Amino acid sequence: MQAAQLAEFDAESPGPSFRTAPGLSSGPAAGSWLQHTREQLQVSQCRRLVLPDPVPVLVLAVQRYLGEGARPAAYCYDVSLWDGVSRDTWLLSPELAQWVHRNRLRCGLWARIGRCSYRFLEKRLSSGLVCIEELELEEGHGAGQDGVTGHGEREDIPLLGGRKHYLPLWNNEDPYGGIWKEGKPAEEQLNVNVSKICSLQHLENIWRCKTALPPLLVRIMHKSRLRFFGKPDKKTDIPYQAYFEVADHSGMMSLVLWNSLCPEWFNTLQVGRIILIQQYAVKKSYSKRTLPTPGNLQVKRLPSLEISLNARDPPASINIIKENLVKPEWRLPSVKYQFVTRADLNDLPHNKVCDVIGLVNFVGRCERKRFSDDSEDFWLYRWIQIIDGTSDIPFLLEIFATSQPEIFEKIHPLSYLVCTQMRVIREDPLDSPGAVFLTTSNESQVFISGHHKGQPYISDRKVRNFISWMKTQNEAEVKKKVMIGGYHPFPLTPATFTKYCNENKVESVLTSFGELRNVIEHLHYREHKRIAIHGVIVALRYVEYNDITRNTPDKEAHSASRV
Repeated sequence: MQAAQLAEFDAESPGPSFRTAPGLSSGPAAGSWLQHTREQLQVSQCRRLVLPDPVPVLVLAVQRYLGEGARPAAYCYDVSLWDGVSRDTWLLSPELAQWVHRNRLRCGLWARIGRCSYRFLEKRLSSGLVCIEELELEEGHGAGQDGVTGHGEREDIPLLGGRKHYLPLWNNEDPYGGIWKEGKPAEEQLNVNVSKICSLQHLENIWRCKTALPPLLVRIMHKSRLRFFGKPDKKTDIPYQAYFEVADHSGMMSLVLWNSLCPEWFNTLQVGRIILIQQYAVKKSYSKRTLPTPGNLQVKRLPSLEISLNARDPPASINIIKENLVKPEWRLPSVKYQFVTRADLNDLPHNKVCDVIGLVNFVGRCERKRFSDDSEDFWLYRWIQIIDGTSDIPFLLEIFATSQPEIFEKIHPLSYLVCTQMRVIREDPLDSPGAVFLTTSNESQVFISGHHKGQPYISDRKVRNFISWMKTQNEAEVKKKVMIGGYHPFPLTPATFTKYCNENKVESVLTSFGELRNVIEHLHYREHKRIAIHGVIVALRYVEYNDITRNTPDKEAHSASRV
């Protein structure tokens, strides 16, 4: 079964087509409504236009980025539009940001812009931007990309604030946009002078004494998700960092990738790769960060220092070395894992870290959770179930985005899923086996079919056991265990309200009926929020299941609240 998956341890689909906006020709001689409106704004005395009969324009993209200064909202939105002749990018007024928050304004819809204004940019002479202040959406229009031209394209950078890059719409942890480079190939030939290499343990002794530190030859053992630390009042161009754990024969130390090196190297530096590092800085380690649980217990941790790689002071030099060029005398440690089966999970304590592999039999929809009640930042996550043949109960996994959007968005049933550095959540020792689940940590990595080749875990004994078990399975029987679609309220609600409130004050948990509508209206797209209501049941009404599914509007699927 699943021959392609077993052998491993995409034909391109045609893109959507866009139609020409009503009333406009796509020919080169036709006038552009977007360009004409921009020109009208530039000569208008009040720099504002009310458009009584606007032409429908197609929304090509909605892009988010960090605002500037003490703005009421932390993020701004640029909207790329097409009118049948040319495309242009306009700023969305902060008063309309809620249209993006609820995913009402999105790529592929047609919009009529009723009012807009023009702003000059102080730092760009003879340049300005158009701000959308009022619009209506026309979801009924069919969308087609035929005729969209590159005329009017601009550099892919935000309009406001001097920002250098866009962020993904729904979280901050994923790489997004053209600044993020694909993985770089390893060096075909690289002469490594072992006599000049410094061990990590020796580095601890000499780092204060030398201005030019010697080269390091290490293997990447662990990798964290990206951390975005941008603030509206800060001007860091690329405010990202990523942590790695690297090791040689003497021990394991943290390595930090900073700022503009993240887009250049994050997708290249993968677990298991050997790298030669030159021109780097060393500093005392940050004590409050999380650390992965090492799978290779023979490697000594060196926690006092961390290696810092930046684009300057000094400019870091990184070389990737092919595995077949690695020499035994380098004595680099191997990457090891702590895979557990579903049968093993019943005996693992709360917060124990482990790795798992299984066949996906349920994929929940993507959901979002706020950092805090007043925050505009969200965690993006989804619930997954996998089976491995050792128990009738599946693994229940809470998978947060791990800066691997090409994998996170494509997890599907019947795929082989590997998750590393997962934490066991068993908040009550008396919980039933089905209530125990695993959640990702800061250093978790996720892999699905199509991404297993070359990963260090393919030789692990429990991984090979799982593959052997899958070869014995009947595909038709396995498909019967797969759930497609639907919504499952994970984690399960506690049996008693006392248990539910165990870690919260009742005043902060209970929601009154007067507050309920306000809570629902302020939910963002895909936001999930659990609430509790205290009241007396005065009536019950029986509703047919088919009536519920038929009458529920699509927009209700975008936000979830549970009582």
